[in-house]
Amino acid sequence: MSDVQQSDKFANKRVLITGSSRGIGRATAQLFAAAGAKVIIHYHQNRQAAEEALASLDGDDHAILQADLAEPPQVRALVRGAAGTFGGLDILVNNAGVFLPHPFESTPYEEWLTTWMRTINTNLNGAAVAAFTAAEYMKQQGSGKIINVGSRGAFRGEAGQPGYGASKAALHAMGQSLAQALGPHGITVHNVAPGFVETAMARPHLQGEAGEAVKRQSPLNRVASVQDVAQAIFFLASPEAEFTTGCILDINGASYLRT
Repeated sequence: MSDVQQSDKFANKRVLITGSSRGIGRATAQLFAAAGAKVIIHYHQNRQAAEEALASLDGDDHAILQADLAEPPQVRALVRGAAGTFGGLDILVNNAGVFLPHPFESTPYEEWLTTWMRTINTNLNGAAVAAFTAAEYMKQQGSGKIINVGSRGAFRGEAGQPGYGASKAALHAMGQSLAQALGPHGITVHNVAPGFVETAMARPHLQGEAGEAVKRQSPLNRVASVQDVAQAIFFLASPEAEFTTGCILDINGASYLRT
């Protein structure tokens, strides 16, 4: 595809990406903006990071919105705010999530329960409310794309973070259910399942022998970059991926193979 074609690929498409002030979300926002889309940068706490992400986007028809995704009224207001800003919504990327340790064998009950609930509320319930609200607009338009960012942890398990594994497994299942329910309305729903991704937060854990061991989980001897995941999301949001609705796309460098 030529640069000219690429720059017009998502011209005037209206995109909300949760958790887009950094990492995968920010890289995805940059791709959509470079392709002509109007992008909402969402953040929870770090306004400065959101402003830096906004400044990194091509074009100037973008905006910033804040919400705590663990709070359903805030999620609903976020999506309505995005649609109100742009006069509708074409693409929702449910990217934001938390990865909070709470192992069964060593966490006191009250702390375990609080962490479990925070994880489920953010990673699953927040995404569900966002999808429900976005679908209200997309059904009126007769078209739309929803992409959920899950995890290989949905399949291999997360012993130290059981809420994370559970929430991502449920997110994948939700996406498949929505693909069937929303298809008649012209809305496609897709899931990506990354393995370890080299984000700024994860980079310290990729140093030294422990980091090398993580990289060796893949025969490619590396972990995913944020661009690896962003490019997959970008493709699934494109017209060329319409018939992949309901899919779960693994992005883990063959570090975990499921049947």
